[in-house]
Amino acid sequence: MRIIPAIDIIDGKCVRLTKGDYDTKKVYNENPLEVAKMFQDAGIEHLHLVDLDGAKAKHIVNHKVLETIATKTNLKIDFGGGLKTNEDLRIAFNSGAGQITGGSIAVKAPDVFKSWITQFGTDKIILGADANNEKIAISGWQEESDEDLIPFVKQYINDGISYVICTDIAKDGMLQGPSFSLYKKMLEALPEVKLIASGGISKFEELPKLAELGCEGTIIGKAIYENKISLKQLENYIINAN
Repeated sequence: MRIIPAIDIIDGKCVRLTKGDYDTKKVYNENPLEVAKMFQDAGIEHLHLVDLDGAKAKHIVNHKVLETIATKTNLKIDFGGGLKTNEDLRIAFNSGAGQITGGSIAVKAPDVFKSWITQFGTDKIILGADANNEKIAISGWQEESDEDLIPFVKQYINDGISYVICTDIAKDGMLQGPSFSLYKKMLEALPEVKLIASGGISKFEELPKLAELGCEGTIIGKAIYENKISLKQLENYIINAN
């Protein structure tokens, strides 16, 4: 299972929110590159970079941060937050993103999102399926849609999606453990999906459990920043997994 630390960006700084609420913003580092280099030094190869300013503005904002991390590290970056147009994607890929994550766009403008799958291929486009009570949430989690999580994801698998990041919003930033039962349910219903678990990771012991369920990757944010999981533990996990 891939270990994918998260860096969330507001005003060019590395921050974390709780349950997607901008009022809960906590700055962990003024310099995201410094954080990314720490991850790389621990043997981590992947990074989930979220442009929270972009999510609010509904267009890419922090592409310079993406470009800096992409040019000064070897991390494979998936980038999300406010990507709405072909131009946003062009900027993201030109700035060094290996993959992009589309969330709200997949609900609000499915034709655009499907065209990205066709244009860029299933390895480049990740579906961000963030859920509250198994309903898809959109617009930086500020809105709930009428879409049920599993049928929504299934439809996009039929349209060619492979990678899906699923965050259970109730768990995000709470450090109370991930949504094991939700991921189990998803993987039983959608065995072909490359499911990336996100939200709620609170201790190292949860990672092997997610791997056992069949998750392809897991995104870890606050647990690293609050020293609940050490980079040394992640380094050892990666070495042993290989």
